[in-house]
Amino acid sequence: MNAVKKDNPIVGQGTSLQQWQGSRHLAQLQSIDILDLVPPGSRAVVIAPHPDDEVLGCGGLLQLLAAAGRPLQLISVTDGSASHPGSERWPVERLSVIRPQESAEALRRLGVPMHRLKWLRGGFSDTQVASQEQALSEFIEHHLRPDDVVFTTWCEDGHCDHEAVGRASAEAAQRVGATCHELPVWTWHWATPEDAAVPWQRARKILLSPAQVARKRHAVHAFASQLEGDPEAGLGPVLAPYVLDRLLQPFEVVFL
Repeated sequence: MNAVKKDNPIVGQGTSLQQWQGSRHLAQLQSIDILDLVPPGSRAVVIAPHPDDEVLGCGGLLQLLAAAGRPLQLISVTDGSASHPGSERWPVERLSVIRPQESAEALRRLGVPMHRLKWLRGGFSDTQVASQEQALSEFIEHHLRPDDVVFTTWCEDGHCDHEAVGRASAEAAQRVGATCHELPVWTWHWATPEDAAVPWQRARKILLSPAQVARKRHAVHAFASQLEGDPEAGLGPVLAPYVLDRLLQPFEVVFL
């Protein structure tokens, strides 16, 4: 199940928000009601490669589901401890503690009631998920039910962990009989607006109100570790302003 190693497309500042706002494909996307995707009686399961992906990819979706009282399960596959390689300011030991705490605060800011959220931490190794993909798929399968609706990162999202988690989640969901939908996160960085590599035919918009976007922005700012780089280690912030701009549009996209 290991993926073929390929070049990292997440370089530079990527495709600008202005380019995406001029996209014909995005403008033509049909919108869909998240409560139709997760009908009454179903549970939404969000599978995030790293702490923050659940907010970046579907912070609006989580708000809508929580407000409707849908049962929620979050699986954090890794603790995100490899986000600042070589940093003395943000060493692995600190990040492995801090990043899950940041997720908890972000979920609180989104209005997700923690007493109604089942939250599992997988403990898989950040940046090494592909080498543990079979074990991850089995772990996910163990925690899924047939009526679950899974939301996870797209299996072609451009980050090795995102892609491995997408593949493992889809395989686990198929074995259990659950539904699996994918979310673009780093796709907004490397893809171009009319890119044929993006499965636009499967894409739908979840529309967000200005208040929901504002709440998502507030939640994203709980991830202080990702908003800070480490100049001494030659590291810029993971979530630079131009990255956040692309992820805080008045909609989220789901690949059905």
